Amino acid sequence: MSTALGFRGRLLSGQPLVGTWIKTPSRVVTEVLAGAALDVLCLDAEHAPFDRSDLDGAIFASRAQGMPVLVRPASSSPENILNALDLGASGVVAPHIRSGADAEALVRHCLFGPGGRGYAGSTRAAGFTRSPMAAYRQRAIDDTAIIAQLEDREALNDLAEIVRIDRLDCVFVGRIDLTISMGAQTPDDPAVIEAVTEICRRASEAGRRVGMFVSNLADVPVWIERGASFFLLSSDQTFLMQGAQALRTSFDASHGRETAGRAAS
Repeated sequence: MSTALGFRGRLLSGQPLVGTWIKTPSRVVTEVLAGAALDVLCLDAEHAPFDRSDLDGAIFASRAQGMPVLVRPASSSPENILNALDLGASGVVAPHIRSGADAEALVRHCLFGPGGRGYAGSTRAAGFTRSPMAAYRQRAIDDTAIIAQLEDREALNDLAEIVRIDRLDCVFVGRIDLTISMGAQTPDDPAVIEAVTEICRRASEAGRRVGMFVSNLADVPVWIERGASFFLLSSDQTFLMQGAQALRTSFDASHGRETAGRAAS
């Protein structure tokens, strides 16, 4: 769960952090998982059908329990970033950052300043007019977690420029899309592993944190050794499926019935 240091501070500290994806557009699902012993939740508005109202309710539910909440917006457009942050998200995981120019634009659109994030004091993030402008602007600088998702072959060719961008906090490896972009067959293809390792190396040398999703928890220590410290693992959908399967297995075992036999009948 969150601490007094705040999510961005914990991310920058390099301590291992774990969160999960929320793929169900429901404030109730978010509220339930906001009570779990995780470090952060991430609302997946890129691949799940979140609209503005869904994001609003889910961010409210998470904040109400003191759980940091990130948003992966549908795209890294200024309006999507603005919407997530105005609603009170702790930060964004911006998809498909392909170049240093993309990373620079991401940072600019997350923060107030010339050509940057539009200001409104009437938002949840600004305390619905209760936060003075100067305090709110400083809080955005101090607390907004800016995370660039690298998942395209083009990003590999511009890594040095991406990781040098000031105020970019973390690069998050989108290994599945990276696999597809590289023309590889699986995320464990040696070329993909080499590319992810290089991202970790370049980011660590530049003082940027590295995040990623891995499907096998046994891989976590390997990637921590290579410089990763932030993991978004599993999802609400996976928890539901695993819980249902565990119930089926336990129920069948309780009266000696084989699950396989049920499927065959």
